[in-house]
Amino acid sequence: MTDLIIIGAGPAGMAAAATAARGGAKVVLLDEQPRAGGQIYRNVAINNGRVPHLGEDYSKGAHLVAGLDHPNITCLFGSTVWRVEAGPSVVVSRHKKSQRMDAPHILIATGAQERPTPFPGWTLPGVMPAGAAQILMKSSDLMPRNAVLAGTGPLLYLIASQMIDADRPPLALVETQTPFMLATSLVHLPRALLDRHSIFKGLGLLRKIRKAGVARYASARAFRVTLDEDRLHFQFTSKGKPQSLLCDLVLSHQGVVPATQLSRAAGVPHIWNKAQRCWQPERNDEGKTPVDGIWIAGDSGGIHGADAARAEGVIAANAILCRLHGLRPEVAPHVNAHALNHRFRARAIRPFLDAAYAPAQEFLTPPDDAVVCRCEETTAGDLRLAMRNGASDLRHLKAATRAGMGPCQGRMCGLTLANLLSEHTGQSMDTIAPLRVRSPIKPVSLGELAALDRPES
Repeated sequence: MTDLIIIGAGPAGMAAAATAARGGAKVVLLDEQPRAGGQIYRNVAINNGRVPHLGEDYSKGAHLVAGLDHPNITCLFGSTVWRVEAGPSVVVSRHKKSQRMDAPHILIATGAQERPTPFPGWTLPGVMPAGAAQILMKSSDLMPRNAVLAGTGPLLYLIASQMIDADRPPLALVETQTPFMLATSLVHLPRALLDRHSIFKGLGLLRKIRKAGVARYASARAFRVTLDEDRLHFQFTSKGKPQSLLCDLVLSHQGVVPATQLSRAAGVPHIWNKAQRCWQPERNDEGKTPVDGIWIAGDSGGIHGADAARAEGVIAANAILCRLHGLRPEVAPHVNAHALNHRFRARAIRPFLDAAYAPAQEFLTPPDDAVVCRCEETTAGDLRLAMRNGASDLRHLKAATRAGMGPCQGRMCGLTLANLLSEHTGQSMDTIAPLRVRSPIKPVSLGELAALDRPES
């Protein structure tokens, strides 16, 4: 019998699996990728030591992967969870066959996704999220060439450093944060100093970028990309002055947000995080949600980074073990004392980063000619027209424009729809409910659906 199903083999999922298995629980670990590691440690078991430009922090994920070698852990990679049901149970597609799996506890540890921030030209070939480019580095050792990094956040500095170490420095770093945002963030600096390692690491990345002579543009706005024969023409303003660059790739980034499709599909209530400008699931300090048997750990519950995610996986697993072994819930905090302290320190820098690298409003509410819903090719202008014609909530906006009706079910456009609605109606974001998510969450064949509950002959 399975005691715990974990969805996601990133830092939180791997730490939770190892902790629960050592405590005697039978664990099934599910992940869409062919190997453990999640986005941050993708392919680390293969790349460790072979691709030095990915850095020491990347290599640290190898010991988490090694911890999955335990007789109580069953790893099912290449598995797509497309439904979470009351009970609880999950429905998983693997090798083109779907099956239902039950357990008294399900831990969602699906991590984060890049914040979709549409701008004119973001759907052109060669324009891609910076995190997607980093995935190619880790999965295929493909390094960007003649690329511009555009947006905000520490990930841009990390990718720039990795490109420099691979002798493929970016053509330019186009940053949207402003001196005012950085000044505002200083109120959080005393707490951030609890995580000095991350601060010194960031300063080291900036020194490397400066030493490499990478051009930097500050206070950038008005992104627009067009095709110029076989190259990209990237236009923007920097400190109010028009600028343009010719390049082969534009790698954009405006931070990350929790991947909430599974938690929303499971019926977990979600709240608006004003500091991080995104929805996140309700959960207690151990990761338990209001839905019986559903737990959440890591960045899928709120953005705090890999170190905090690892600690959250341990905390959730120990709390689940206490329930499996019939111990009082008050025992868990004592078992988790070390992990709770580690999480506190790992989270210390987050308010500083949230304030310093917040996305500018124009990237949350793009101009009329920007495509917002890639699935249905709906522009911001289409959405504003629908609102002028009476659409007053996300459900009406979706019905009027088909935005959010595509295969991704609003994963790429839902936040932008809500921000546009807030801009037009004046509603506070904490009063706007996210789009409903329906199963199947990911595309599956009709044959799989038909055969799901059919007994085998």
